[in-house]
Amino acid sequence: MALNLALRLNINKEVISLTTLLKNCKIYDGTGNDAVNGGVLFEDDRILEVGDIDESRADKVIDLEGRSLASGFIDPHSHNDWFAIKTEPLKYFEPFIRQGITTFVTGNCGLSAIGFDDDTPYKDKIGGGLFFFNGTTGKYGSIKEFNAAIDRNMPCNVATLVGHCSARASVSGYENRKLSAQEEEKMLQILEDNLRDGAAGVSLGLMYEPGLYADTEELKKVVELCCKYNKPLTVHPRAESKVSMSYDSLFGRSHLLRAEDELVEISKGTNLKLQHSHAIFVGRQSFGDKDEFIAIQNDLRKNGVDAMFDIYNETLGVSVITVVLPVWYQGMSREERKKPLNKLKLSVLIKATSLLLGFGFKDIQIAYIGPGHEKYEGKTVHEIAKENGKSDLDMYLQLCEESDFKGRVNMGPYSTPEIIREFEHNPNCLYMTDAWVEDFGIQNPAIYDCYPKFLRDSLRGTGDTMPNTVRRMTGATADRFMLKDRGYVKPGCFADFTVFDEEETKNATPDQTKSFGIKKVFINGELVLDNDEINASALKTTGRALTV
Repeated sequence: MALNLALRLNINKEVISLTTLLKNCKIYDGTGNDAVNGGVLFEDDRILEVGDIDESRADKVIDLEGRSLASGFIDPHSHNDWFAIKTEPLKYFEPFIRQGITTFVTGNCGLSAIGFDDDTPYKDKIGGGLFFFNGTTGKYGSIKEFNAAIDRNMPCNVATLVGHCSARASVSGYENRKLSAQEEEKMLQILEDNLRDGAAGVSLGLMYEPGLYADTEELKKVVELCCKYNKPLTVHPRAESKVSMSYDSLFGRSHLLRAEDELVEISKGTNLKLQHSHAIFVGRQSFGDKDEFIAIQNDLRKNGVDAMFDIYNETLGVSVITVVLPVWYQGMSREERKKPLNKLKLSVLIKATSLLLGFGFKDIQIAYIGPGHEKYEGKTVHEIAKENGKSDLDMYLQLCEESDFKGRVNMGPYSTPEIIREFEHNPNCLYMTDAWVEDFGIQNPAIYDCYPKFLRDSLRGTGDTMPNTVRRMTGATADRFMLKDRGYVKPGCFADFTVFDEEETKNATPDQTKSFGIKKVFINGELVLDNDEINASALKTTGRALTV
């Protein structure tokens, strides 16, 4: 082996090319087939061979001591495009690397960091109030500019969807109206240019401004573009609960199901790759919609629409503090909001909504209000109200005001363990995190151990089989988003690997604000996580921008 290594060095002692053998491992190849015991030989960033491999062929040998090896996990629902362009991106990716994730499909919920003209006067509207161009290396409106900026300048691999909200905001800001013919043409051109030049698909955010102002005809034209380029349309639907602020009537057909009806309408008669983002059921009264949701998904597939959905392994989620606050109230001046009649109207509406949802102020945990308000973090609105001798509603409105209506909350229930377990077995379900690292306040727990929990479920017999579980997080996701040579442990594929200890994973206690069971992570052939040690130096350049 020493001679082999010497032949690969030039006179300046610079490494030209090295082969590495990962031996003695249980290999899940991403196809859903049973694991096989053997080794993986790779050279630089590509896999050469999988199976029984002679050690003498390798410059370096790493004994995995019987642990399990899979392709690096892929997160199909991420917002890390906003963090890939940070001047110091590692802290935003490190927790995900620790749970075995090496690749992200970003730009979801319509809120991509791309998809706008350089000369738009509405750049401050890009990001929907959730994401901002703070501390970034620049603002890159097109996928070409964006990928050029991030390639080998970030830790992980990133494919990026172009967001409908971003493109619409680029032409009309947040105006609540139908686009003019010229504006619509411009918006569609932005989407098409990015699809043609390598975006992974289009994302819709129908619960966020300005996506919530789009009508059916506008959305059908977006669908046509996705079908033209055979790329997915990921959708944050208009409602994810039995009642919501998206529809006028609190009664009648569930709002969540009305939102599904809209997806049926815009995709019917097409072969659209429709990816329903984060299949959740916000509020206890919404859980009953689960069976009809699945029935609608199945009917879409029967009718030629390539419908799939994704889930995280959490029963809560992150939202803005105004999640239960009607738009009409937010649009009022401070004086108008103080008027007794408006306060009464709001109180009646929120109480009715809470009863119909099975969700209230005891379920809203404050994650962040702003500097000087750290005392609220980690407490529910109800707990804070009790401490301050106020009604829940008055305390909630005070917190909204103190955060300038921009506060962040963790809230639930969004699902149940039983629903998650059922969906883990659904062949049309992918696994994801929908999480990002915040600079302040309480974090979304999905940044820590979401993927290891899927592995743990499998090992404990409540999730799908391990080959299928790994496939959902690797090969199936790579196939869905056409990520070439990713997601599989096969010759010719990229050397992204996640190594995990099945026994440790099975016996771990989750939700400890840290990952578990993940032993090593390789990104494009570089060992970036070795037990608990992060290779910060390598992670400056390991990530690739993926053009689809």
